[in-house]
Amino acid sequence: MPDSDLQGRGEEGEKQVTGAKVIAQALKEQDVLYMFGVVGIPVTEIAMAAQELGIRYIGMRNEQAACYAASAVGYLTGRPGVCLVVSGPGLIHALGGMANANMNCWPLLVIGGSSERNQETMGAFQEFPQAVRSSIYGRPGACYIDIPADFVTQLVNAEAVKYKACCLPPPISMADTSAVCQAVSVIRSARQPLLIIGKGAAYARAEENIRKLVEQCKLPFLPTPMGKGVVPDNHPNCVAAARSRALQFADVIVLFGARLNWILHFGLPPRYQPDVKFIQVDICAEELGNNVKPAVTLLGDINAVTRQELASQKSVPMNYYTVFYNVQEQLPKDCFVVSEGANTMDIGRTVLHNCLPRHRLDAGTFGTMGVGLGFAIAAALVAKDRSPGQRVICVEGDSAFGFSGMEVETICRYNLPIVILVVNNNGIYQGFNEDTWKEMLKFRDATVGAPPMCLLPNSHYEQVMTAFGGKGYFVQTPEELQKSLKQALADTTKPSLINIMIEPQSARKAQDFHWLTRSNM
Repeated sequence: MPDSDLQGRGEEGEKQVTGAKVIAQALKEQDVLYMFGVVGIPVTEIAMAAQELGIRYIGMRNEQAACYAASAVGYLTGRPGVCLVVSGPGLIHALGGMANANMNCWPLLVIGGSSERNQETMGAFQEFPQAVRSSIYGRPGACYIDIPADFVTQLVNAEAVKYKACCLPPPISMADTSAVCQAVSVIRSARQPLLIIGKGAAYARAEENIRKLVEQCKLPFLPTPMGKGVVPDNHPNCVAAARSRALQFADVIVLFGARLNWILHFGLPPRYQPDVKFIQVDICAEELGNNVKPAVTLLGDINAVTRQELASQKSVPMNYYTVFYNVQEQLPKDCFVVSEGANTMDIGRTVLHNCLPRHRLDAGTFGTMGVGLGFAIAAALVAKDRSPGQRVICVEGDSAFGFSGMEVETICRYNLPIVILVVNNNGIYQGFNEDTWKEMLKFRDATVGAPPMCLLPNSHYEQVMTAFGGKGYFVQTPEELQKSLKQALADTTKPSLINIMIEPQSARKAQDFHWLTRSNM
């Protein structure tokens, strides 16, 4: 059907469009990229209109296969694919794909044509953003939209149609902090822990943080069939080759987006120890506690929850997440947070919370380094005048602190009770520990042998503060950080600087899976 048949001019010359055009544009507004289907009356015009707008239409030979394809697109892209079907048998054929999408928790839109009915007006086409939102928020799944035949062919004034803005990605929810601490405690006390990585972890794009958790905590993992690849199958921590034994002898099992269904033998003996402790991480509250009562439940986005677990680990040297997790626990809700640095600022944005407007200052649009202490001084003066007792927390990378570190003298001269946190990794982005630094300088001068991003290891920036009469702290463990921050926040009479040593570079630790060695198999 030519384009002229899908739109026209009304009696007064206004541009008119068909319902098919409106439907296609509504899908386009929702970032729909792919449509699969078997066309027929009355949905053929919808497929044609979609193609004209750049939505890729793939004509299939059976609605069931079309629905499977559309749901897979939803899994792979995070935005729902569309399955276009006719009413009656066409919709019935698609039901298998819809059920499969719901069981797999994959976003899917099924659009079906039905018999005509009277329509008073097109109005604002509300159904599509609502359906897209329903398909991707919470546990993803299939949504069905029924399109009457006369709706497809009806002409309306194009200017009267109001399209809703694209549905935003699902909000990121985090688990309760106390539950995260409980989960970490259970994992730490385990003799034979095991991570099971499900396709929910893949859908959540949690691969980077789960891999960090596996490597930093030396945890063996087992992927489910569609959880494969979140951490590579050839990773030394993968115990897929000893699957039965891993399940049978684990005393603590963490489920990342994996359900205790038939694939995992429902979590029951004899495949598992009768007293095995399950820690369940899932976006869907209804899934928590199915078949087996878990020791800990972590309701939230899998990627965000994994990041929380990383933050709460007690290993040393600390990483950024560990530092910010412990800082966040003590931050006053009404405090000003000033932040600058590379990783320090970027990671801090996601972990350090603000509860009030105009209470966060960082490098901003211009990305300027060196603003931190000046911003902190300004915030402290405003707070002193308007809200006495309100604290200013200045979070600095060690490199960023160097730009304006001598303003510590200004802070002390005016006795502004600012708490400065220097997150010290011995460099810009990354540095080296003291032993590596000394080894490098044995053979070359620093001007030619030291990487440009390196700074002097273990620099005692806290002594800049003590030199001018403030309080300085040098910390290397979470316990030391907690104690020093508590003291700094309690003292409102003078400024403080806490120099926080973290791991200069990430390094995989030695693995220890003695309970899964071949001699035990």
